Amino acid sequence: MDFKWEQFVNWFLGLGEPYGVNPFIFGGIYVGAVPFFWLAIAWLVYNVRHKRSVVGPILMACACAVSSYTYLIIVGENVPLWVYGLIAAIISYALFATWQKIQTKMKEAAEEQKGVKPNA
Repeated sequence: MDFKWEQFVNWFLGLGEPYGVNPFIFGGIYVGAVPFFWLAIAWLVYNVRHKRSVVGPILMACACAVSSYTYLIIVGENVPLWVYGLIAAIISYALFATWQKIQTKMKEAAEEQKGVKPNA
């Protein structure tokens, strides 16, 4: 494997160039989010296997995937259109999941008041 340090440095420093942002900040966020993305994926797999909620891991993975582009939206230019769409989808999913959870809790509270045990 012929890995050249100069190629890595050129790639890293070129990450922020098309967007007019500090390449160290953008590159740091871009590369730094990768381990957290994979941690979220592992958490997602764990939750699926143990039949637990997947909302948290999905939101974490999505946040990691767009974290560097969120920085671009705040301070950069020429942000790809798909970034706006993905961020809108993440926000929509978070709102939907929260709404569903609130509705479930309200239903459970109403059933408790009536003396009916909620489904466990």
